[in-house]
Amino acid sequence: MALGDFLKKQFIDVIQWTEDGDGVLAYRYPMQDMEIQNGGKLTVRESQMALFVNEGEIADAFSPGLYTLNTRTLPLLTNLRNWDKAFKSPFKSDVYFFSTRIQTDQRWGTQQPITIRDKDFGSVRLRGFGMYSYHLDDPQTFHKKVSGTRAVYAAGDLEGQLRNTVLARFADAFATSGVPFLDMAANQGQLADKMKQVLAPSFTELGLTIDTFVVDNLSLPDELQAQLDARIGMNIVGNLQQYTQYQVAKSIPIAAANEGGGGAGLGAGLGAGMAMGKAMADAIGAGSTGAGAPHAADTKFCSACGKPIAKASKFCPECGAAQA
Repeated sequence: MALGDFLKKQFIDVIQWTEDGDGVLAYRYPMQDMEIQNGGKLTVRESQMALFVNEGEIADAFSPGLYTLNTRTLPLLTNLRNWDKAFKSPFKSDVYFFSTRIQTDQRWGTQQPITIRDKDFGSVRLRGFGMYSYHLDDPQTFHKKVSGTRAVYAAGDLEGQLRNTVLARFADAFATSGVPFLDMAANQGQLADKMKQVLAPSFTELGLTIDTFVVDNLSLPDELQAQLDARIGMNIVGNLQQYTQYQVAKSIPIAAANEGGGGAGLGAGLGAGMAMGKAMADAIGAGSTGAGAPHAADTKFCSACGKPIAKASKFCPECGAAQA
């Protein structure tokens, strides 16, 4: 090396990184045309870690603290470079800082419904949305497998990978949770805990630790939600025969007000209401007994039109005439 080239070099006395914003996971300290001075200072702040990498090989790792760079603080690097014990010469090595702060508000969601098995419905197509947080825990693993030699590696660069990992594990976690979909709204915390447990090994492989996992919402596609609403509605109705009787009773005041409120209108309205109730009750009875008409012992004939009607009827469902 020419003397002029040597004099042009800059010797670094202090190595440190102050994060300018959120979301940066790894930062390579600029070292072009610069060498680290023997006895220089390395500052690693809280929520940071640092690595010295020499010729592509990780030499030393540093946790938060203030370090004077010499043979005592750089034992592995000193051994790799075979420096003498005095360690008087400046040296060059790539220095990487890593942020160990929790990366919050990381969103996940299913772009398309995921088909999963459910103990009540057999299988359902499910959507899910929520958030999670993580932090960088093992800088050596992260450097080797993820960030490499990049000058800056941000959380946004990793977002797609982590989101796909979450979705890949989502169906398995739901299926093994043992909680039916109808009970899931009250057990979203249980599913979230299961997801965190299932995801932990995948994050560890990248040098990360998952801190929280939250399920904000679980839903069905619109067409399946409509079917579920119909099923819930039938469960709310309960006994269909009692529901029919209730509807007929509600129709009596309406029928009485029809056609000017006269007696004929009242009789016709009541007759129509009773006819509707009888027809629906007969249909229910047919479904349970296999018969399409009431038993002969339970019928009589209308005194006005002669049609067969239920013995207990007070009005004829055909003509509306009052019965004795």
